[in-house]
Order: sequence, then structure tokens, then C-alpha cells
Amino acid sequence: MTGGHTGWFVTVDGPSGVGKSTTVRALHEHLRAQGRTARRTAEPTGTALGLFTRGHANEVHGLALACLMAATRYEHIDRVIEPALRAGELVVSEHYLPSALLLQRLDGVSLDFLTDVSRHVLMPDLAVILTAEPGDIAARIAGRGVTHRLRLDPAAPAREIGLYADAASCLVRRGVQVLLLDTTDATPSDVARRIADAIPALPPASDTPAPTRPQDP
Repeated sequence: MTGGHTGWFVTVDGPSGVGKSTTVRALHEHLRAQGRTARRTAEPTGTALGLFTRGHANEVHGLALACLMAATRYEHIDRVIEPALRAGELVVSEHYLPSALLLQRLDGVSLDFLTDVSRHVLMPDLAVILTAEPGDIAARIAGRGVTHRLRLDPAAPAREIGLYADAASCLVRRGVQVLLLDTTDATPSDVARRIADAIPALPPASDTPAPTRPQDP
């Protein structure tokens, strides 16, 4: 359990178009059917800082964007993740550190810088990284339209898969359990079941609500 907390922290990352949102929804449905509850969260967050970062990601580049993303992540940990884990909750975050280690590298930021700025980031108990065939990913992105400048490169899906493999290696070196799942021919329910099977049974969460702070000043 992360950092001595009684809860458990799961992150779900992967290239654009790989089915992260669908998988996270299916995971929550699967856990609910088992009588297990989880706090669902995502990055960028809905705070003022998170909304600013999301709204300006096409305008802010390189080191500046990497620092904004890191600041949003630290705020996310402080306001949402750590309080929930202290209360014994299961936390599932769509997007976390692996996405930063991928997107900011596509934006020209070195892995050394990203590792340094993320030195104090809370590590997940389980980092799920979804993948798929590059052609399948490209078709999904084309079907819904490109919404970010980093998706304009037609070679991006193949590059993302390779960089996510690097991110997985970085996490393993930091003692994180990594689960790599190919979604090319798997249904969201199948993927969700694989993730749920890797999450241990937790004792009942504390009846005392986790302390939270207002999402906006």
C-alpha cells in the first residue's frame, strides 16, 4: 500500500485512442458488481490550475508545459489522492505520471528533467498501461478527430507505444507494479477484469470522510 497508507492507488495510462476512459468506466462497473467501491479521478484535474493547464496545452510548450503538468499533479496528490488513501479508499486515476513521461517527451522535454521534476510524486501501487496496434490507434484517433497538436504527426501512435514502454521501465525501477495490457482485440470488460484481478481485497474504508479542500480558491 502506497506510502504506508491503508488504501490502494491504481493509475491507467496509454496512447490516445487506446480506450482509457472506456476501460476506467468498465473497471468501476466491474468493481461495483463485486461490491467494491473506488474513487475515480483524472488528470488534468477540474481545479483552476487543472483547467488552465488543459485549456492552454496547445499554446504552452516544452519545459513550461511540463512544469504546469507537474504542478497540477502535485495539487492532485495533495487535494484528492493522499486524503482518499489515508481513509483506506481504492483510488483509480485516469492519466498520471506515465502520461507525463510520454507527452512531455513528445514535446521535446528530456527524461532526466521529467524524472527530476517528478521526484516527489506519489508512486501508484499498480500502474496500468494500455496499448494497441499503431494502425488501430491511428484509426480511432482519426474517427474522433485530432484535438491536440501532438497528435498531428501520423507517426505519433508508434512513437507513443515505444515511449510508454520506456515509462513502464522507469516505474519498475522505482518499485512500481506495472500491468501492460493490449486492447487491440480485447473488450473493455475483459481489460477491466484483468485490472480488477490485480487489485487486492481491501479492508473497509474508514467511516470518517477523507479530508478534502475546495477545488478552487
